[in-house]
Order: sequence, then structure tokens, then C-alpha cells
Amino acid sequence: MADLILRNARITTLDTALPSASAIAFADGRVLVVGDDAQVMAHANEGTRVIDAGGRRLVPGLNDSHTHLIRGGLNYNLELRWDGVRSLADAMAMLKAQVAITPAPQWVRVVGGFSESQFAEKRLPTLDELNAAAPDTPVFILHLYDRALLNRAALCAVGYTKDTPNPPGGEIQRDKAGNPTGLLLAKPNALILYATLAMGPKLPAEYQRNSTRHFMRELNRLGITSVIDAGGGFQNYPEDYRIIEQLHADGQLTVRIAYNLFTQKKGEELADFQRWSAMLRPGQGDDLLRHNGAGEMLVFSAADFEDFREPRPDLPATLEGELSGVVRFLAEQRWPFRIHATYDESITRVLDVYEQVNREVPFDGLHWIVDHAETISPRNIDRVRALGGGIAIQHRMAYQGEFFAQRYGKEALRHTPPVRRMLQAGVPVGAGTDATRVASYNPWVALYWLVSGRTLGGLQMYGDDNRLEREEALQLWTHGSAWFSTEQARKGRLAVGQFADCALLSADFFSVAEDDIPDITSVLTVVDGRIVHGTGPFAPHAPALPAPTPDWSPVNRFGGYQGGTLAQASAALAHAHGPACRVHAHEQGHAHAAHRVVPTRDLQAFWGTLGCACFAF
Repeated sequence: MADLILRNARITTLDTALPSASAIAFADGRVLVVGDDAQVMAHANEGTRVIDAGGRRLVPGLNDSHTHLIRGGLNYNLELRWDGVRSLADAMAMLKAQVAITPAPQWVRVVGGFSESQFAEKRLPTLDELNAAAPDTPVFILHLYDRALLNRAALCAVGYTKDTPNPPGGEIQRDKAGNPTGLLLAKPNALILYATLAMGPKLPAEYQRNSTRHFMRELNRLGITSVIDAGGGFQNYPEDYRIIEQLHADGQLTVRIAYNLFTQKKGEELADFQRWSAMLRPGQGDDLLRHNGAGEMLVFSAADFEDFREPRPDLPATLEGELSGVVRFLAEQRWPFRIHATYDESITRVLDVYEQVNREVPFDGLHWIVDHAETISPRNIDRVRALGGGIAIQHRMAYQGEFFAQRYGKEALRHTPPVRRMLQAGVPVGAGTDATRVASYNPWVALYWLVSGRTLGGLQMYGDDNRLEREEALQLWTHGSAWFSTEQARKGRLAVGQFADCALLSADFFSVAEDDIPDITSVLTVVDGRIVHGTGPFAPHAPALPAPTPDWSPVNRFGGYQGGTLAQASAALAHAHGPACRVHAHEQGHAHAAHRVVPTRDLQAFWGTLGCACFAF
């Protein structure tokens, strides 16, 4: 009999045998039966929870095939999100309100997820505006992978002076007297941006657990039930996975996570994977938390940068030799692997290596992935298909399309990335976000991009030959992404035996106006047959979540993705969490996160200690 039944719904199953239904039953974490209300209600007894969906659209749970949940969760409660804010005026009003309640020595930080093009003003704040809004509280604003804005208090906190050298591939902009202005530029290496962010105060472990729970619930609010975590710099195994593993042990995961391991130090990439292969095997874990292989960084010499304001970087001559050794080892160990590659020129060289290794150590069905692939050519798409690989795409162009067009022209933009061509070639394609820094974690923005072909600023990038129908786009966000964690047999469709993961939508994705797609949310989200999120009439079904900590957290006041104006965001948050918290100003209990001491005056010690820009990914 069923544990949970959802009835009176408009169900899109993505199962060709039964494309639509009105009811679904779950038992023991799997789909028990799908059909009409009468068929499904026959599986109810006195212990079954039955929920009337009110005629809403129900879809399989969304699956982000490339994101950074583990890192993002540790920091979510610290960050003021401008994701979805429509005007700079609203964004600055949020910032000023947060400055007023943030205690020393904490920072106010806006860490990606937005583009200047989304604002009505089509610009970023000026440094003068930042300094006026926050004369004493450090403010750090990251915009894509191209720049960061720091007010005077933040410059003081990180210790940048006229004597601080520029790092390789980055620039500390200076005034005529040589003093830093507060603008940091990636040229094109984002090391300077993330090294600076790394100097901010951190949350203690108990707050990181709370922060990760709130981030997962935010993803549930948007209909996400699964992700593949692509690792990141300063995200070492096993040290930086302890929070997520503890949450799993405590039964507090509300998102399924398959995680890849990202090499941490240039020159020691093979040693990293050799060490981890003695600790883990692919698939180790369970259906909620499991190891997924290597990448997205395999070797540092193969990593290009996607700052379209800067020229395409030429990768070093050492790429082939270094990548060959790592990929051969991974293939021998039967570890799936993925690689960050933005440009076709990079992908060509990577595929040359893969083809050579495959002749010596056949991949033979091993799931391997090219991540991003914005400018991949038809020839290289066919090479990926021939080698049995997949391509994970993200909506980074929705945030950077204007910059790409300025550098390469609108004609080149029309197939960046060539999603339709990938599908026509028969390559497995999974959709995602690459959140939380270069783009928002909101899957509905990504679905809007796939369907409309437009940037957040309204630029029409793609024609009909590179846009997807709505069901095609949803397929990439569900069953398509499941291939990338080798779970396509049990995830991504609402069919008997599949995982009991689904989202009941606030608006019908298949009929809502195109421009309204980014504002869709889930009113009821189910993971593993358990209700993990509910709002409005479904709120009583959702489990309680502790308030965000610390109590001055931006999440307490503003939540995450913003659905319009500051007033709308505040109203939505008040509805979700009740009245704004009472912040205890500068009590000592809220000032115990300490700065990390970094030797900024010593070029070799500073940039050498922090390493390469791997943590930009």
C-alpha cells in the first residue's frame, strides 16, 4: 500500500508509456503506481497520507547536473543574494538594510548569481555608492568571474595597499597615486577574486550545518531534488565533506547529492586521485549521498576561463602530457570523470588526449563528461559521441551573452552553446546552473534560457534552430541529468520503480507566459517519498526548519532567490519565516568568526599559499 498519494494533479511523467496522469502513489521511496485518481486511490489505506494537488502541474524532481551545493551550503547564510533582483536600486536597498544589522568583524557579501544586465539600470553600483552605503562595514560584491567590488572598509580588512602586488592573471585597480580603488579584475584568471573572498570571516561548524540545511531547503523550494556537485578549490576530501556527511548521517539531507572530487594542487593532480582511489570507489554511498568520480578539475593545465570580457586564454604545452597520465589512471580505476572546458580550442586538445588514452585503456561505457562547452564545434560534438561521453550545459550565457556578443559578434552567439546540435548528434546532455557564483542556482532561469534563447537582460541570442520546446528542456533537467551520475535507470521520470522525487509547481510550466518562467517555484516538493518543502496550503505538510544562524544572516531577512522588488521579497520572506528577527547588534556571541591571516605583503607567500584559481569553478 502507499505511504503518500498526490491526487487531482496534472502530472507530466516524461514516461513515454504513460505521458500524463492525475495521481501518483509512493511507497518505500519509490513510485508505486501512476494513473487516474481511482486507480491510485485503490492503493490507499488508513496509514496513507493523501494530498489533493488542486489541479496543479506535477513534474519529476529537477536535477542539476553541475552545481556546487557543498561549498554553497557552507556559505549560504553569510551571503546576500541579488539573484533575481530586477533593479540596482532594489539591490542597493537590500545591501543598506543588511549593512545596518551586520556586526563587526563580519562582511556583507554578494557572491555572484546575478548580472548587471538583469538590472533596469544596466550597470553595477559605483565604488562611491558602495562607500556611501557602507562607510564602516566591509562589503564584497562578486560579479560573474570578471570582477569584484570592495568598499574602503573591505580594502582595509584584507590589507590591500599600494604595495600589494597584482597576482598572476589579475589586477588590483589603482588610482593615480597607486592606491587600490576597490575594483579587482580577472585578466582572465579569477584567483584575485576568490583569494580575496577567502579572507572573510567563516561560519563555525554548527552554523555551517544550519546554512547547508537552509540552502537545500531553498533548492527544494525551486523544485530541485537532486544535484551533482562538481567539487571546487579549497574543497578537499575528506575534510570539507564532513558537514554534508554529518547531515546525511543525521537524516537531514533533503537533496540527493552525487559528488565529484576536484584536484586541489597544481603539479600534484595524479597524486590526489591516487590517494582518493584508495579511499573511495565510484558509487560508494547510497541513493542520497554517493561518490560520482573525478573532476571538474582534472589537471590545472587543462582549465580555461570563461571571462568573455577577456580574450580566450591559450592553454600551456604541458596540457597533453599531464592530462594523459591522470585520465589513463582514472580509466584503469574505472572512475567516471568530468572536465571544465569552455572553448572549442580547449575541447579539441582534451579530446586528442582522450582518444589516445582510449586506444590504450578503453573507456568502454565509462561515463565521462565535458562541462560547459559553450563554443564546441559540430566536429567535436561528434567526437564526444563516438567516445561515449556526455555534455553538461549550464545557463551561463543568460548572464554573459552581452559580453560574448561584444567580443565575438551576434552570429557566433547564435549557437553558444549549440544545444540543439548536441541533441541531434545523440550525445547525452544534462542541464544545470554552475551555481552559486557565476550564475544563479534557480533552475527556472535555466529553463527560461533554454526555451526563450534570451539573456536576463533581454538579448535574443538564439533562433528557432537552437531553442528547445518546454518538454525537451524539462527532459534535460530530469532524466537527461540522471545519465551524469549513472542513475538514468531509476531517476528523472515518474514511472513505477523510479525514485519518489517530484515537484508540484506554483504555475504551469507548459502554459505560463515565457517571461514568467523564472518566477516558478514548487509549492510541494517530495524527495525519497518524503515531503521536504511546502508552502501556502501545503505548508502544514512540510517539516519545520530551525531559523537561520546567525540571527543577523541575510537569509533571515531576504531569503534566497528574489522574485522582483525589495518589497515583494520582504513580503515573501515574512510569509515564509514570520516577522524579521531581532538582531543583537554587536554582542560578542555574534563576532566569534575570525579573519584568516594572509601574508599579503609577500608575493610568493600570498598568492603561492592560496594556489591557482581552481576555486573559481
